[in-house]
Amino acid sequence: MEKNITPVSGFLALVLAIALFAVSILLFATNIHDGQAPEPGFWVALGLILISIFLFKGLLVISPNQSAVCTFFGKYTGTVKENGLRFVNPFYKKVRLSLRVNNFESSKLKVNDKMGNPIEIAAVIVWQVRDTYKATFEVGNYNEYVKIQSESAVRHLATSCPYDQMEDENAGVTLRDGGEKVTALLEAELNERLAAAGIVIIEARISHLAYAAEIAGAMLQRQQASAIVAARFKIVEGAVGMVELALEMLNKKDIVHLDEERKAAMVSNLMVVLCGEKAATPVLNTGTLYQ
Repeated sequence: MEKNITPVSGFLALVLAIALFAVSILLFATNIHDGQAPEPGFWVALGLILISIFLFKGLLVISPNQSAVCTFFGKYTGTVKENGLRFVNPFYKKVRLSLRVNNFESSKLKVNDKMGNPIEIAAVIVWQVRDTYKATFEVGNYNEYVKIQSESAVRHLATSCPYDQMEDENAGVTLRDGGEKVTALLEAELNERLAAAGIVIIEARISHLAYAAEIAGAMLQRQQASAIVAARFKIVEGAVGMVELALEMLNKKDIVHLDEERKAAMVSNLMVVLCGEKAATPVLNTGTLYQ
């Protein structure tokens, strides 16, 4: 599990390291003579420069939304997240991790939906590292892990839901009209898959959704036919209501009394006028209905 540590400020160590390094240079300059054995000051200067290098190695700069995972000879000691110049054990091995929000768009995947129709789908994934221990030690490369698992989750979502209601009228969630439900399903699966790497999904949305090229034309014709049938149904439904209203008002106002045959003729004429795609051309009958 992740463990946060807060090292001491590194400014004092920086000043001390610079001062020791300057003193060591001065001692080197004053204690080295051609053809003579090194004086005691030489060894002091050598010790000081080693101490300054030791101090420099312990300095650690943490930028905003950055972190450093520290290990001591293979043992995890903690993660530094506090910004600024810090001083840690010089023997620590430090692995830097970004805590910034990342996003990427998956490639367009060609898969079969729940009904077996080939479709193209892609998604935009917004993610962030929350557990630096898991991201560093539980997976080999957390960036590649996120991309591969995200594509796998998008594929699974596509095969679990139909493209639209035309394919499955009883479907509770469809890829095309699911909206927030589809987003919630995708985010839940991604969070489950990426929990092992300490990654949390902030947002995941479908960015591209279409039938595959080989069936796109046929599906378009099918959608157009369904739209025409739905429009015709509404037209017929409205026409029947208008004819019913006309007969009711004629009878109520006692304008004319129609027998069953005349009612049938009137209904037929009104339905032709109301449901026809072109304007009706009236035909005048100079005789009676029965001639």
